[in-house]
Amino acid sequence: MKTVHEPTYSFVILTLVLIVVNTLIARFCVIALPGGVAGVSALYFAVAFMILFTLWFGAYGAIAAYAGTLIGAGLLSADPAIPPVVAIYWSIAGLLQVLIPLVAFRTFKVDLTLENRRDLTLLLLFGVLINNSVGAAWGAWTLAFGNVITSSQIGSVFTLWLIGNIIVTIIIVPLALRYGTPCIMKTKIFVRNYWD
Repeated sequence: MKTVHEPTYSFVILTLVLIVVNTLIARFCVIALPGGVAGVSALYFAVAFMILFTLWFGAYGAIAAYAGTLIGAGLLSADPAIPPVVAIYWSIAGLLQVLIPLVAFRTFKVDLTLENRRDLTLLLLFGVLINNSVGAAWGAWTLAFGNVITSSQIGSVFTLWLIGNIIVTIIIVPLALRYGTPCIMKTKIFVRNYWD
């Protein structure tokens, strides 16, 4: 019989720690690997960790992904800065990029260790292609809507965002899931569903 644990203060602490980690990684990516537009990185490897944290820790990881993107890449963005009001809805891109694989993995009962081709295919589809396409589209469009970029820049921002995120997620996520998941699953903070 599986032991199901109720969310406790440990999940509050976990969420806060993940927010700090996501914020630091997001900020580093935007500073060290700038994409020429506020909040956009040429290789935003923070997205790979946000996806991993969400697949391992459920909705707690998703909350941290949104907050980390909002703070690290949005509110702390530099020249030209993303206005705070724009950062609030622009950061939904990070949330979408992690919720899509989370919902798909839970719906299709994907084994996070990626033991078979089906699970790897679902990861590539929902955790690399669809989620990053939706996130890049949302991010580029909302930057234009918020007057951070011009409408003529939407295509180039979308392309930079998408290609960079696909590169980092296809390299980091499958390896981390395959080799890191067995260790994470043994902990009390691993979340099998969304909140458990």
